[in-house]
Amino acid sequence: MPRVPRLTPLGLLAAGALLLGTTACTGLDEASAASLTRDDLISETAAQLAAGDALTYTATYHLAGGDTATITQAQKPARSAYVYPGGRLIVTPSATIRCKGSSCTESAPDPAAPATLTGALVTPEAAQAMLATAALDPEVVSEQRDTTIAGRHATCLSLDGVTGTPASAFDLCVTNEGALASFTATIAGKQTDVTLTALTDDTSADAFTVPAKAKLTSQR
Repeated sequence: MPRVPRLTPLGLLAAGALLLGTTACTGLDEASAASLTRDDLISETAAQLAAGDALTYTATYHLAGGDTATITQAQKPARSAYVYPGGRLIVTPSATIRCKGSSCTESAPDPAAPATLTGALVTPEAAQAMLATAALDPEVVSEQRDTTIAGRHATCLSLDGVTGTPASAFDLCVTNEGALASFTATIAGKQTDVTLTALTDDTSADAFTVPAKAKLTSQR
């Protein structure tokens, strides 16, 4: 009769430790894979949005409350203009112009200025900054989906549990070209809802100039 090996208490303990170690490693691998998936989703969306920096376009948006905003961007030289309810921001290589009503102020060039717009209109630059912060937060929960906005295919990402940004939860969509298609969040207690309604690949030179009736003050 063949002999059946007997496991002593010490042997059982060793076998249990080996099994536990294998299970723990598997758990760590699965957690690591999940983390990579989350990071990949955020990084891919951020990269897709960043690709829009090289585009020339005029985008029209519908805002919460029924207002309208436009973003105009051109290249060679790189410049951008943002028109939103009660204000305007123009960023060029030679100056940054901020307008409130019919009063405008010109200051030195500030390429980072668009990233500060997170009110009624959230700019692509502001959305990029929020994604960059979310990518560093291991507690963020993300979910991706696809949709069509203004006739353009868009990839969307919903994020929750974000710290260090104007909104702890936000949802954004980016067109295949790299333009911001939508952004939804609650910022400073107010609902922000930005939805693309039209996107064209042409621009108007007037978009980068101060309105004729505006009063311009220089702070250089």
